[in-house]
Amino acid sequence: MKKIAETLSVAAAVLALAWVIARPAGSAPDASLAKYSVGSEKAGYVYLDPQLRAMESDPIENPGYLWVDKGKTLWNAAAGSTGQSCASCHGAAEQAMRGVGAAYPKIDPQSGKLVDLEQRINLERARMGAAPYAWESEQLLALTAYIKSMSRGMPVRVAVDGPAHQYWLEGKRYYETRRGQLDMSCEQCHGQYAGRQLRGDVLSQGQTNGFPEYRLKWQAVGSVQRRFRSCDTKIRAQTLPYGSPEYVALELYIASRGEGLPIETPAVRK
Repeated sequence: MKKIAETLSVAAAVLALAWVIARPAGSAPDASLAKYSVGSEKAGYVYLDPQLRAMESDPIENPGYLWVDKGKTLWNAAAGSTGQSCASCHGAAEQAMRGVGAAYPKIDPQSGKLVDLEQRINLERARMGAAPYAWESEQLLALTAYIKSMSRGMPVRVAVDGPAHQYWLEGKRYYETRRGQLDMSCEQCHGQYAGRQLRGDVLSQGQTNGFPEYRLKWQAVGSVQRRFRSCDTKIRAQTLPYGSPEYVALELYIASRGEGLPIETPAVRK
């Protein structure tokens, strides 16, 4: 796993550096932003400078596709005691996974609990007799990015009624609750102050339609829960474990705020 991580991160760094060298400042085309806004909701893409928009939109220049390519390999690789692969049951991801990533998190019909896409992958691996992928491992990030990318351009559509509603309420509560030494909430930064300057950056609405995403700051692809933990750290609040019910509920609530925004995975952000 360490070797995979080093290979992907080095390759992505080289690709990102080559892109910066190849494109002089201000030379990237400014794509239409209309599809990245739905009513008052705006995707993070809207807040990027033209160069980063161009970088995300080009599958050759977007470093996140290194993870997507790795995910395709994992999709077709046999694993576990059954000797099956994801493709063994589902077939080609281009057809079977179209629209799937746009609907998560969602209720698992067997357990009745809310699960996100990473958890769904590990539930499927358990059925294959395979060990679960660790959170933030290159394998889990790659396979999640690959599956989610099959919905690229499709609108976010998550269910928030029925059994999912209680989780949506929990996510909303977490989003609006002040916490940490700075006594701040998600809603303050990404609701009240969205669009305002914060040092050298502009606060976005914190939409999640691009995760897993490649961040220049990370020089790697990361999950939305890594981002949650990063935000909690910044406000000096206690971070929760990966896969915690609170973070999964928060995923659902934020996804519902961005209903209709196009899936961007793998997005590129600062």
